[in-house]
Amino acid sequence: MPLKTYFFTKKNGLSLFGIAVLLFSSQLNAQSYAFITNQLDNSVSVIETGSQKVIKTLTVTGKPVGVAVNNFNQQVYISTPNGGGFAVLDGRELEQIDFVKVGGASLGIAVDSLGQRIFVADWYENTVSVFDVASRQLIKTLKVGRSPSGMMVSHDNHWLYVANRVDNTISQIDLKKLKVRNVTKVGTHPFGLSVDQKGQRIYTANVESDDVSILENTHLKRLATVKVGERPYATTLALNDSLLFVTNQDDETVSVIDTATLKVITVITVGEKPEGISTAPDDQHVYVANWLDNTVSVIDAKTLTVVNTIETGEGSRAFGLFILRAVTDAEFMAN
Repeated sequence: MPLKTYFFTKKNGLSLFGIAVLLFSSQLNAQSYAFITNQLDNSVSVIETGSQKVIKTLTVTGKPVGVAVNNFNQQVYISTPNGGGFAVLDGRELEQIDFVKVGGASLGIAVDSLGQRIFVADWYENTVSVFDVASRQLIKTLKVGRSPSGMMVSHDNHWLYVANRVDNTISQIDLKKLKVRNVTKVGTHPFGLSVDQKGQRIYTANVESDDVSILENTHLKRLATVKVGERPYATTLALNDSLLFVTNQDDETVSVIDTATLKVITVITVGEKPEGISTAPDDQHVYVANWLDNTVSVIDAKTLTVVNTIETGEGSRAFGLFILRAVTDAEFMAN
């Protein structure tokens, strides 16, 4: 499991060394949870990734779709297109604690890399709303392309990337200035996005052109286009960014792309109408939400096989980064 780096001198009476020891031990024992939105029955299934079992189902009204997790404060944000906003879940108590109105139809949702701001894409208003995590108050609303959907923040917290489905473009937003810095054309109807850990490559699944666009981050120049299955929806990286996994809605498959050669190395059969996809904190297990099967497929990125299928709710979508790394009390206090 990747270790998070913290910089402390002393906090709550604990020395730097003491906190480091607590954090290291908690990393070894901490459990993670996958939050699967079930759009058709207005619920969220919570899967414990250790046991790979649903441990709780939460009611979230408004046809929940998008998911963003905040590992810093252990909260989860669920977009609700029919509710005009997003629900706030306590990721430790596994309960809803708030609902924030946005307006329009909230779809894509993301959190910055410091856990301080929430970004919500409005499908009809063609905007991205920026909220403060602590107060849940609106900071700014940015105009982007038509029908913004998938969003992803670079690991250095410098850029927010937005897929504008109808415009066939990607917007690059400067998170220091909160301004759109660049827009570039990709394939037809981009939806899900991934950014590598170095922030150098952006991958987008293009639903109508059945391919993935790979861009570099400096000028959003297109590096390659890789053909995948029918109606690719979302993407995730695994095994130290060496593999890109792409859900193909109409093929009932996941394409696996070697990020060094930019070639498809295998295709894995999953459930019917796979949509959301995310990688667990162990960087090995990939979770796929299957819309028509009402299941989640778990793929082992090392063996490239489905190792489990988990029953969830009706219309599982889980669009976004939906796996929360749970922490112990000591680590929660340190944050």
